[in-house]
This record gives sequence, C-alpha cells and structure tokens, in this order.
Amino acid sequence: MKKIATLVSVIVVLAMLLAACANPAPTEAPEVTEAPVATEAPVVTEAPVATEAPAGLTCAEPVKIGLITDLTGGLAIYGIMMPRSFMLGMEWATGAAGSAGEVFDITANQENTFKIDNCEIIVYVRDDAGLPENATTVANELIEVQRVNLLVGTASSANTTVLQGIAAQNQIPLIVAPAAANDITGKDFNEFTFRTSRNNYQDAINECTYLVKNYTKLVQIAPDYTFGIGSAAAFRDACTLMGAEFVADDIFAPATTTDFTPYMDPLINSGAEAYIVTWAGSGFPALAQAAVDSGLNDKMVLAATFIDNVLMPLWYTNAIGTTNGIVYHWSAPKNEANDFLVAQLSARYGVYPDLFDADAMNAAIMAVEALKKTNGDVTGTALVAAMEGMEFEGPKGLVYIRPEDHVAIQDMYILKLENLTDPTADFYSYVETTRPEPPCLLPENLKDRCGALPYGTLTGE
Repeated sequence: MKKIATLVSVIVVLAMLLAACANPAPTEAPEVTEAPVATEAPVVTEAPVATEAPAGLTCAEPVKIGLITDLTGGLAIYGIMMPRSFMLGMEWATGAAGSAGEVFDITANQENTFKIDNCEIIVYVRDDAGLPENATTVANELIEVQRVNLLVGTASSANTTVLQGIAAQNQIPLIVAPAAANDITGKDFNEFTFRTSRNNYQDAINECTYLVKNYTKLVQIAPDYTFGIGSAAAFRDACTLMGAEFVADDIFAPATTTDFTPYMDPLINSGAEAYIVTWAGSGFPALAQAAVDSGLNDKMVLAATFIDNVLMPLWYTNAIGTTNGIVYHWSAPKNEANDFLVAQLSARYGVYPDLFDADAMNAAIMAVEALKKTNGDVTGTALVAAMEGMEFEGPKGLVYIRPEDHVAIQDMYILKLENLTDPTADFYSYVETTRPEPPCLLPENLKDRCGALPYGTLTGE
C-alpha cells in the first residue's frame, strides 16, 4: 500500500477536486483534458415517450431556467459536464430533444427549448468562468433580462454562495449542482436553495466507511477557506464517529500556496497511519511533489477517493486493485435513467458519463418534476413547496430532497479499481452502494427546522 502512495498522493488532491469548490481563481486554469472517446457506443436507449401531462398543466408564458456553469475557468473540467447532461435530463423528463437538436453545442446555442404538453421550457446557459463577479453578472442578466423562473448551478462553491443570495433576493429557487460545500445547505441555507449535488459530509461518510476499516490514526491537510475548512470538519466528524482518531490538529494552508514544504513536517511528525488531503485549485501538484520530496509517502498512506474518468489514468497508475469511494461512476447504478445517460452521451458526444453528469441530469429532472407538481405555477413559493420533500428517479436511483435542509439524499458508491486502459473508462468492479445521511447542519437560529434529524456541529464529537 505504501508503495503506491507517491502517485496516489496526487489523486486525492485531485479527488477532492470532485468537491468542485474552487474559491480563489487559480492563476492559470488547468487545461481541460478531453474524456476518453468511446470506441464502440452501446445500443442507444430511447428517451421515454412523454406520458400525458397532468390535467390542466398549462403555461401562459414559457417557463425559463438559467443554467450557470464554469466552461472556461479553473473548474471547467467539471463545468462542461453540466450543459450536456442537463439537456439530456430535460429530454428524458419531457420525452423529446430540445430545439437545439440532439447535441447541445454552447458555441452555437446559448438556449434550448423543450415542451411538455402545451408548456414550453426554455433553458439558457451561461459561463461564469469560475469567478464570483461573473456569476453575479450572468445571474442578474438571466433574472432581469431573460426573466428566468429558476436557476441551476454552479461548479464553484464560492460562486454558488453568490447565486444563493441573488436567488433568495429575487425569490427564485436555485438548484445547486455540482458544488459540494456543506455551508450551501448549512450556515448559508435559505429556503430557495436546493441541491442535487451531495455535500462534503456525504463524501466523508462514504469515504470513511472503508478508510477506518484499515486505518484508525489519521491527520489531514486542507485549503484555508470555506470548502477546505468544511471538508476537513466533515471528515473529522464522520471518521471519528466511525472509530478513527485524528492524532493532530487539522493543517490548513492558504489556497494560493505554491510551496508546501513547511507543512510536511507536521504531517510526518503526527504519528498518523494515513493522511487525508482536500484541495481544489492550482496548488495540488506542488502539494503532491512536496509529499514525495519530504518522504511523507514513505511514512504513511494517503486516503484517496476515486476521481474523474479523464484524470484517473494519469494519477492512479500504481493503484490497481485498491478499493475506495466515488461520488458516481457510470458503471455502478443499474436503472433506466442511467442507461439512457450512458447510451446517449457516448453516442452523441463520444464520451461516457463522468463524476457530475448525474448531478446535471438530476437537476433537470427535478426542475420538470417540480413544474408538474405545481401544475405550471412558477412562483417561487409554489416551486419551493413542490421541491421540499420531493422524490424522483434519476441516474443515481431515488433522490430524496430533505424538507428540513434541502439536502439531496442519494446513492454513492464503493468500487474496486481493476484497470486504467479501458477506452470507455470502464475501470472498476462494483463493491457496494452507500446512501449517506448527514446530520442537519443548519445554523443555530434555524435549528428548529431540523426537526427530528440529528443536529451536526462539525466538532468531531
């Protein structure tokens, strides 16, 4: 296990990229690597034939949805998953492709129109480039100019916090995907914020389920901002509750750090058996190199989650045979919605679903199901009431939106890495499905909303 730690150290750094929560913009955005090209597409699953809409479902005016994602910034590797699979989700939920055709090309179209019965739904797509100021600009444009009824986004948790405030101010629901920071449905919660993405705590529960079976003395390092602090707190809570011990204080470094040498000795001297890394941004290669140069990886193993299809072959070469957690991989769920996503993405886009494609498809399904429940009423209060407690089937199976805090309870996966050469990114064998249910993390003044749910303080106690 220790012998594979050198390359694995890079993995978890990237693994926590799946938290999709860059805060300060990296000085130089990482180049977006194209996903593996499918050599042979599976049999294409047809979209379901649209069933007859509920009686009375009409829209006097088109329903408008604003999708905001990172297409050109530091998290574009994740952001590009959103438009393609959101549009496929709309097609799945409505029964037909949109006006833009079967392949949505953002360079050719920034909108796509779908139809349910006599109700049109227009989806507008905007790029925030990973910058909060851009998120503000495009959100205001969508609300003030396009008059959208609902927002969806974005890849960065910092940008998502911006969207939360704008959405609440305008009483427009925001469906969060794929940002993962606990605070989104924790201390920054408002009644108009929902999510189809998981939160950091769900990541931690999924990962700690297997980690603590092998290692009980842990230490961790994370970036010193909301995402990193929240993720570290979640891992400390989840792993401690499962029987592990953190033998040293959590180590935090500025998100702009390029020289991690000073942080290596505290990790080495901690006495831990394994170290957990959470990182998002351009500093992770330097952190990984420092771990190698300092000999950290010779003294303890790196707790790692599996990452996206593109980067797995680059960083997990020496980890064949290992078992770990993952947010989503196309090979794990077995249901019609996932079959549709796999078949259509591979046939139309030449790629297989990646970490956050399921989040995007689920966001579209959730929006359409909410519209059906309100019978076409797009007022904020009606949509909020429809979304609270909602259950719907998507590519990860049943998703339940907790009415107390709007957390999306969903399946996550434990997989075994079998290879890194399959052209369809079929790298894993299935081990287990988990369904993490994190505590309610609402602030003290909203604690009553938690009701009978366990109340979390992220203290590790």
